[in-house]
Amino acid sequence: MTATLALPDGLLAPSYGTGSLAAVLPAVAGALGADLTTATGLRSADCRDALGLPSEVQRAVVVLVDGLGLANLAERGGHAPFLRSLAAEGRSVLSSFPSTTAAALATFGTGTAPGRTGLLGYTQRNPATGGLATTVSWTEQSDPYRRTKLSGPMRAEPEDVQREPTVLETLVRDGVRVTSPGPARFAGSGMTRAALRGPRYLAAEGLDAQVGATVRELRAPGLVYLYHGAVDKAGHQHGPQSWQWGDALEETDSELRRLVRSVPKGTLVVVTADHGQVTAGLSRQHDVAAHPELARDVALLGGEPRAGHVYVTPGADPRDVAARWAAVLGDDALVVLRDDAVAAGWLGPVADHVLPAVGDVLVAARGAATVVDSRLHPSGAREMPGVHGSLTPAEMVVPLLVAQA
Repeated sequence: MTATLALPDGLLAPSYGTGSLAAVLPAVAGALGADLTTATGLRSADCRDALGLPSEVQRAVVVLVDGLGLANLAERGGHAPFLRSLAAEGRSVLSSFPSTTAAALATFGTGTAPGRTGLLGYTQRNPATGGLATTVSWTEQSDPYRRTKLSGPMRAEPEDVQREPTVLETLVRDGVRVTSPGPARFAGSGMTRAALRGPRYLAAEGLDAQVGATVRELRAPGLVYLYHGAVDKAGHQHGPQSWQWGDALEETDSELRRLVRSVPKGTLVVVTADHGQVTAGLSRQHDVAAHPELARDVALLGGEPRAGHVYVTPGADPRDVAARWAAVLGDDALVVLRDDAVAAGWLGPVADHVLPAVGDVLVAARGAATVVDSRLHPSGAREMPGVHGSLTPAEMVVPLLVAQA
């Protein structure tokens, strides 16, 4: 059972059930005839039925378009006539908290929740070292508040941090042929090993090459997982309302149309996303380094500008820190104690080895607000126009687009 944590209007509580991102891969596994149950109790057949997928398919493709929220697709749908036509079915799922790539991809890959995977945001404290770990690149800053940051490889193996079996490796173990085309730099990366281990990885640069590789792989029965990051990258660099974002979506739409037209007849194609994006308002940015009431008793700030993990100084009372942050941020953020967020299920069930990495205080931004720390975040990161991580519908609700060739 989870406790009730009242949310202000405009925020959505995360879910890790059959209507969530965690259910997508188990559902596809169920469509392929596999019988599996994740550590949080999601059964493949239940997920398949809840998400309306067909049964007894021999071939399937799952495409994850990073950063393509349902609201983003609706607002810019003129750039994506093919995806917009699939969206007419009205299906969607909820992302994780934080609604960000590391946490959401691990939730997606394992069919569980951040509290089980240990991937809690873009950055998080490594309790073993005290450093600030960047989970996407699998690097760590050993002294993050120094002016000259000491960065190097994260001093933890991906499999030690993320201990849940992935859905993909479970399928491989059960005899399903699973492949994943993608950029060569992602093969064997920390994020791949943590969240999406299992498939045979095929180096393919660019979405056109990845679609071609997918079509070739599906000459034989099996599953292909395809990740596409260009939409998210354009949003971070230029904003989700920019022409560059529209161009990235147009290319994505064109290639995914080609994918559906080219795969063998009967192939199930599922397109989803890890999170959406919102446009940051620089006038509503709060800098911890510039505000004494935010900086007091704070040892480290993890997470991201839309969803912070606040780690308090040893001996300080998290309740006092939370009260000060709530007073300063006002309507720009919801500030919650770790125990309350855990009890409310924001992270799903939290494993004992994961709990020390969760912030003592969690911060979910509202509206267009962000919270940064100029001692940690360079100017480019603070001025990023496209952001995500919080509990707004634009960030939390992602499309579930289904086609069958």
